[in-house]
Amino acid sequence: MKTDVLIIGAGPAGIFTAIEMIRRGSAKKITIVEKGRAVEKRKCPKEVLRRCANCQPSCNITTGFSGAGAFSDGKLSLSCEVGGELPSLIGEELAQSLIDYTDGIYLDFGADKRVEGMEVTEEVKEIRRRAIGAGLKLVLCPIRHLGTEKAQALYLSIERHLEEKGVGLLLDTECTNLIIKDQTCLGADIVAGGRHESIYADSVIVATGRRGAEWFEEICEEYGIAHQPGTVDIGVRVEVRNEVMETVNRVLYESKLIGYPKPFKNKVRTFCQNPGGFVSQENYDNGLAVVNGHSYKHRKSENTNVAILCSHNFSVPFNQPIEYAKKVGELTNMLADGKILVQRYGDILDGKRTWEKELAYSNVRPTIPDAVAGDITSAMPYRAMTNIINFIQAMDQVVPGFAAYETLLYSPELKFYSNRVKMDPDLNTNIKNLHCLGDSSGWTRGLMMASAMGVLMGRKLAEK
Repeated sequence: MKTDVLIIGAGPAGIFTAIEMIRRGSAKKITIVEKGRAVEKRKCPKEVLRRCANCQPSCNITTGFSGAGAFSDGKLSLSCEVGGELPSLIGEELAQSLIDYTDGIYLDFGADKRVEGMEVTEEVKEIRRRAIGAGLKLVLCPIRHLGTEKAQALYLSIERHLEEKGVGLLLDTECTNLIIKDQTCLGADIVAGGRHESIYADSVIVATGRRGAEWFEEICEEYGIAHQPGTVDIGVRVEVRNEVMETVNRVLYESKLIGYPKPFKNKVRTFCQNPGGFVSQENYDNGLAVVNGHSYKHRKSENTNVAILCSHNFSVPFNQPIEYAKKVGELTNMLADGKILVQRYGDILDGKRTWEKELAYSNVRPTIPDAVAGDITSAMPYRAMTNIINFIQAMDQVVPGFAAYETLLYSPELKFYSNRVKMDPDLNTNIKNLHCLGDSSGWTRGLMMASAMGVLMGRKLAEK
């Protein structure tokens, strides 16, 4: 099989590469290979079963057209200060311009016109004052909230648009390897329905997201694709009553707070806040279960959940941050019999595990029905756990009640985007004809920045 442009991964970065090439009038043949299903076929049985069914061959939440974005909370961060390190590669001015342009595309496909967190009111100033007093930095970022269910409808419109424009969508198709000879990428090997094929292309784009970060790291090692170990995030998802977060939810929607708590002074941050949201489970190919959070437009819970992530940067001789994070997750899964582990904050401070009966009479009821009550500290590394506890205590100064005894902590929350591929501002790697985008590149974190990076790639390819 031969194509002009081969995109591996139908997440936001890959999708928006194709969209921008079409918008620029490119006549090149575009083929997208995606391991998972079409967006309209991605259904999580947990809604009915009330437990994770461990879908095979891939988790429908993390894999398929639009990537994990279709089943996430669907928040678009509209500031280049949020979403990764792409601005340091291409410049802040271009990065913000790409975000503004990409936001327009989302609006064209039906995104909600309302933007949260735009006004700097007296209430926002008071939140910032408290943050400063607690040693935290408040990052203001306008948010366009798609909503989990609305995101699926929006990406379905994009899927149909690409099909109508002649983009080849090879769904339920796994890329097993790249074809690289003499420092030049010629294509990729794929398998679908047990049938193995090779696709040759003039340009190959790897955009496999966090889901494919480990696979691409192995590819980089095998073929000498220049890269370096980056940051890996290990943390928990915290769940509190909406009443505790009421002011922050109303005036900011998402509070992006960053701190460097003593004694280690590692970077710790909040991420993916979901007012009235639901804690969820995601499964990786190796059976690893990790926690995430969803927020719907019209379906609401009594709770707000938010991730607290501790960034780990390793130095020589260690160069396997993804494996390190996986081991933490596997140990936690072992304690929870393959499920998500939940513990009350007060029980952590008291040095005891949480029991199911204690959750039953708490003010904060878990929104993930099959989470297992237990002891997170038995699996979480001391450094990470200490950072998380101290950060929660600082958060309590900003949001009184956040560090309540009944506050729930779910584990493991892991973010696999540690392999940073070395590229120039035109997104070229040291391998000719090979480019890498989105979270698997190590340069972006989240929907909008990955989408914007795809737009930039689309422009570069349309100019060739």
